[in-house]
Amino acid sequence: MHQDSTRLSRPTVVMHWIVALTVLGLLAVGFIMHEFKLYSLYGLHKSTGIAIFVVIVLRVLWRIKEGWPAPASRYQRYEQLLSRAVHYVLLIATVLMPFSGILMSLGAGAGLPFYGLDIVARNPDPANPGKLIPLSEPMAKAGAWLHGLLAWVLVVAITLHVAGALKHHLVDKDGTLRRMLGARIEPAGE
Repeated sequence: MHQDSTRLSRPTVVMHWIVALTVLGLLAVGFIMHEFKLYSLYGLHKSTGIAIFVVIVLRVLWRIKEGWPAPASRYQRYEQLLSRAVHYVLLIATVLMPFSGILMSLGAGAGLPFYGLDIVARNPDPANPGKLIPLSEPMAKAGAWLHGLLAWVLVVAITLHVAGALKHHLVDKDGTLRRMLGARIEPAGE
């Protein structure tokens, strides 16, 4: 089923919510890990980041194939532009966020753990097994910088996205949020 102004396809809805809820969870865990130095959560954070990266890539490919959903109603030009900008930022940032985490981890020599398995093994220092030998400090630093920046970009974009959804639901009463939950809505203009 293709998406139109009355209903979104099931893959669109399912992937949206899987990515949205997972990214929100990863952001929360990331801020908690960073603030409280909870190193025990890094393996889970990295593994879930790798798993959601696969879903995000599938979602991007789906978006390319299906195109953007038709608006649920008619909107002012500035609303259309702001909506499109926020959606592009969300799409790009959700791709770059796990990618930057992967760069940071690989560059630091921390490997890529995936729920107890090693996609890429850690690079311990033979002279000091508790320490890692970075594979590329510039890559690790660039990944860390981008990961930190994207966390805040995502916080702002998600806030705007949720505010827009609530505006559509509470002010415009146009069915956008219901459609994102999988419901069929009345066609625009009726």
